[in-house]
Amino acid sequence: MNAPILRRTKSDWLAVGVITAIAAVAVGISVTTSDISHASLQQANPPGAEHQAEFLDAAPESVTEAFRGPNAGVPGVYKPVVSQGLVISNDDHAVTATNPDGSTAWTYSRDNVEICSLATAWDRVVVSFRNGRGCGDVVSIEAATGEYADTRSANNSDKVLALSSNDRVGTVSSERVELWRSDLVRTVEYGDVEAKQEPDLQPHEDCTINSALTRTELLVVSESCPSAEDMDFLRFQSTTPEDSREPEVAQDVPIDGDGIRLVAVGQSAAAVYVPGERPTLISYDDKGNETSRTDVAPSRAIRDSASPFAPATADLPHHMTWFDGERLYLFTPTALRVAHVFEQAIGTGVSAGDRALVPTREGIDVINWTTGDVERQIPVDRQGYDGEVYLAVADGNIIEAREGELVALASN
Repeated sequence: MNAPILRRTKSDWLAVGVITAIAAVAVGISVTTSDISHASLQQANPPGAEHQAEFLDAAPESVTEAFRGPNAGVPGVYKPVVSQGLVISNDDHAVTATNPDGSTAWTYSRDNVEICSLATAWDRVVVSFRNGRGCGDVVSIEAATGEYADTRSANNSDKVLALSSNDRVGTVSSERVELWRSDLVRTVEYGDVEAKQEPDLQPHEDCTINSALTRTELLVVSESCPSAEDMDFLRFQSTTPEDSREPEVAQDVPIDGDGIRLVAVGQSAAAVYVPGERPTLISYDDKGNETSRTDVAPSRAIRDSASPFAPATADLPHHMTWFDGERLYLFTPTALRVAHVFEQAIGTGVSAGDRALVPTREGIDVINWTTGDVERQIPVDRQGYDGEVYLAVADGNIIEAREGELVALASN
């Protein structure tokens, strides 16, 4: 039996043309009204994928200002955001990557939505934006090339803080915590979930999240619950549970007091600030055992903070650090015991070879982190600026985050 012969009449071609035109118009309208048409990624002079960023292998004798630029910043991010030797700044709608010579590497902007959070991991810059579904519109960009890496779009809280480590990036709000892996697929969802696919997956959805920190395979959340007055809880959990919708809480640690806040996290421990007449820093391992307890001065940063609280933290090769608004604490990496306190600090520092560089009113102190001794000072002329200063290193430059701007200091 012969197959039927397909007709190709004038009316058939006319119908095909009409359908094609309608489809083209529909696609055009979709692109015009979607977020795609409002996004702009422009490469100006990126260093390229082969670029190897330089580090400070010794404390400089002096520094000279190389360049500066405005930076609106985002809530909860204190130190300069750097990746692959580039300095990452932002305003309400755009992110800019700046080369070590002060030239623009690339920019990414969305003129119809505002930036919620900004973080780096996996040599990428990760930005979340606020749309009608909260801060769930996320894009990651290869820092060295300025090329798109991945995107995600989902419901999220309307106000979030960035949450990140070398292995995960996410957000935290008073309602929920999210973590994503390098392809921006969610690995953890903890707290009050809006669109539940199944009931009873969240163990503490009636609690209020006060702070959260993560490192490698550990996520730690502090929260208060209506069923327990004058008591807060630490939840030690995995960053990679079998089901991202169902948290794997390995340890619940009840702590007497109200308003505890996480200030440091290790691979298997966490430190919290417990307010009161005699504030205390207490550290716990992931089995719930107390490993350290130190009476401390009241923290201005925590006293004046909203909830959730994002601590001003930074890592040194052999210490985790936290700036409490008036002084800098250095913690040992395993037990998170307080090793040193620097009262003269005005923010978090960086490492330069086997020394720590800590910002002070007069400049930058060079500190032996083993003994805690200040060996010398690098003068910095901040031209009357007297606010907090946070340090990072980008391709050999020391970057200072001051209120509203980033300043690059070239090492001499």
